[in-house]
Amino acid sequence: MSNDEIFAAAYREHYWAVSRYVARRLDGRTSEVEEVVAEVFTVAWRRRADLPGSPLPWLYGVARNCLSNAVRGYGRRRRLVDRLGNDETAHGRQIVASPDADTPGGWVHEALARLSEADQEVLRLTAWEELGIDEVAVALGCGTRAASMRLHRARLRLRAEIDRMGPLRPSVTSADATASKEHGHG
Repeated sequence: MSNDEIFAAAYREHYWAVSRYVARRLDGRTSEVEEVVAEVFTVAWRRRADLPGSPLPWLYGVARNCLSNAVRGYGRRRRLVDRLGNDETAHGRQIVASPDADTPGGWVHEALARLSEADQEVLRLTAWEELGIDEVAVALGCGTRAASMRLHRARLRLRAEIDRMGPLRPSVTSADATASKEHGHG
C-alpha cells in the first residue's frame, strides 16, 4: 500500500474518533472543532510516511499539539475581543441556570477540571478514548512505563479531589435514609 493509500485508510477509519477527541477537549467551542480536525489531518498528510501501523494514538498525539495551538489562538482572540469591549462573557451572565441544570456526575467533571492539564489528558485518553497504556504512551510521546506512572499518579490525584469534594456531592447518607423510612418516604 502506498503512503497515500495508508493516509486515506487512516482518514476514513479514524476521522470521527479524532473529531470526538477534539470536541470533548474544546468543551463547547464547536466552531473550532472542524478547524482543529482539519489541521490534524493536514499534519498527518504531510507526515503520511511516518504514519504507524496503528495510527489512532499517533493522531491523538498530533491532535494534542493542534489543540494547544488552537487554545493559544483562542486566548489571543479572547483578549483582543475583551480589549475591544465586546465581552461575550458579560452578555452570558444574564443567563440563569435552573437548579436541575447540573448534569449527572457533573461533580466528576468538576474534580477532573481541578487537575493539571497533563493529568486530565492521561485520564481522558484512557476513559474517553479507551486507549490501552501502550497507545497512551504513543499519544503522549513517552515510554510505556512513564505513561503507566502518569496514569497511576493522575488517578490518585483525581481520587484525592473527589474525596476533597465529598460533602459537595449529592448522596444519601444512612441518617437521611433512616429519617426517610421513619417518615414513611422509603
